[in-house]
Amino acid sequence: MVKLVLLHKAESIYDDEPDVVYDFPRTYLKAVTEAVGDWIIYYEPVKAGPRGYFAVARIGKVIPKPGFEGRYLALIEPGSFLPFDRNVGRLQDGRPLESALAEADGTPRKGGAIQLAVRRLPDAEFARIVDLGLPQDLERIDAMRYGPGDGFHEEGLPFTRPVVERLTHRPFRDVAFRRKVREAYDYRCAMSGLRLRNGGGRPEVQAAHIRPVAQAGSDSVRNGLALSGTLHWMFDRGLISVAEDCETILVSRNKVPGEVVGRLLPADGKLMRPVHGRDAPHPENLRWHRENVFGQMLMDAPASWDGL
Repeated sequence: MVKLVLLHKAESIYDDEPDVVYDFPRTYLKAVTEAVGDWIIYYEPVKAGPRGYFAVARIGKVIPKPGFEGRYLALIEPGSFLPFDRNVGRLQDGRPLESALAEADGTPRKGGAIQLAVRRLPDAEFARIVDLGLPQDLERIDAMRYGPGDGFHEEGLPFTRPVVERLTHRPFRDVAFRRKVREAYDYRCAMSGLRLRNGGGRPEVQAAHIRPVAQAGSDSVRNGLALSGTLHWMFDRGLISVAEDCETILVSRNKVPGEVVGRLLPADGKLMRPVHGRDAPHPENLRWHRENVFGQMLMDAPASWDGL
């Protein structure tokens, strides 16, 4: 197995969906096949956008692309994709993070390897890029952002966890997902539009998976919605969803009183868009929620709306 860097351009001719599939030509078949079962890092080239290295995932399988001679699909292992908390530039202190992109004296190369869409990546360089994008002490950073958190102390040293163990550790992934989703919506609830903070300044908005990880959902921002606690609860129980137009909020009218709708949702009944269009909920994730959750889950007990 081998780790790779995969170039991704949002508007390229290839049908990439970073948390699901990577589309590539025969030229890179050998390298991508060698990477099956191992980790890759996504990179957005400078001319395509400002993100640089922006996410990590694991390749589960490689298949020919149906109907396209000479094209192949790398299927991303479900639950492995994770966006970086901090985008990482190709250069650090003027030197490439990938040794393959550096001259003998450490200065950046021009052309050649830098233009390859698939590049092999040594384990040490993979670990360094991940450490920059997903700091080892991310959980502590998040807990301390708005003041000391339970169980965290400023003088304590962060626990050092091997990089791959960290990428598969659910609590770590939950923190990374929550931070990216809330940031994507500017800490506002995507349905009510409200930005609420507690007395210490901590955002009250939560990060909801549209398709749960347990149901093959990913930790992509496009599988998330920033929601208030009440709306998150309603969304998970199928009381609300989002229509096929990806913006109209659907309400299970036989379960949610009209006055509750008026208090919780905007008058136009539309979903608030994230700051960047690339972070908008994926239509397929919303379709899955409509077909598998909306209006189909039974309440454990009659809902009480009196406190709203």
